[in-house]
Amino acid sequence: VDFLRNLFSSTLGLGSADKVLDELTLDGVAQYIKSGKCKNILCMVGAGISTSAGIPDFRSPETGLYANMQKYNLPYPEAIFQIDYFKKHPEPFFALAKELYPGQFKPTICHYFMKLLKDKGHLRRCYTQNIDTLERVAGLEGDDLIEAHGTFFTSHCVSFCCRQEYNLDWMRDKIFSEDIPRCDKCSSLVKPDIVFFGESLPVRFFTSMKMDFPRCDLLIIMGTSLQVQPFAGLVGSVVCFCLQADPLFGLLGFGGGMDFDSEKAYRDVAHISTCDDGCLALAELLGWKVELEELVKQEHARIDGQEKEKEKVGESKGAAAEVSAAAPVAPEPKKEE
Repeated sequence: VDFLRNLFSSTLGLGSADKVLDELTLDGVAQYIKSGKCKNILCMVGAGISTSAGIPDFRSPETGLYANMQKYNLPYPEAIFQIDYFKKHPEPFFALAKELYPGQFKPTICHYFMKLLKDKGHLRRCYTQNIDTLERVAGLEGDDLIEAHGTFFTSHCVSFCCRQEYNLDWMRDKIFSEDIPRCDKCSSLVKPDIVFFGESLPVRFFTSMKMDFPRCDLLIIMGTSLQVQPFAGLVGSVVCFCLQADPLFGLLGFGGGMDFDSEKAYRDVAHISTCDDGCLALAELLGWKVELEELVKQEHARIDGQEKEKEKVGESKGAAAEVSAAAPVAPEPKKEE
């Protein structure tokens, strides 16, 4: 009965829906999380959560990827992610992939805030549009994560008769040696498992959303313009009493079933700031700020340490190869007659 009453209230304007929050502010969201009633948080995230890591988003007018594609001589910017164009002209995509390849960037405050949500038992799942794998680097794994637009983590041969799988290291070696990746078995192109325009989203995206969104009691949206379907449509999949909080509404389109400032507003909250600042503000209200900052500091130091070790190993191998190449060949002893 309560569900139907809220449904008719929110969609038809009949009566008044029950408020989930004491107040439609970030503090109200924090109090809701701390109340113990909020056990199934979903996060929807896009490129905006990775810009502070140095990765450009797609649609910002001057700094976005689509605004800086002139050097690739594309018929239009989006062609670089069109599957038909890629099969005929893979060079532009792999040139861009070299600039943006995973392993060159560290997760942001936003990524580690979601890790804290997981560690504290609040996160049901993160739905990401991103292909940079930073959610994985921050500690979200398998069941925690729906990579709606795919990932660089694995790659496959594009031939339907082959579909040989390759790992992240194999693809990295190909891209950074400036070779066009081709299958070891059939010589067809090999493409990272990211979703191009013209391809279907992963099956797991659709099966998980049917389970997750009806159970969601808090939806946090960060760093996405909500312009790409079907991802954007997820906003309308939550039940009407689910709270929707957006820490970076400055980059979002007003719509998608959210209501922040009308007379009928009863659940949705907008916090206008950068994604990182929004997460820090919410963490402070939750009493997690110091823990979040320490987590970021420790994890960044760990990643830096790993990179230094890789550099040392690379230098050692290079030095060993030089010594081996420079070593004189001893003459064969003369046979005594």
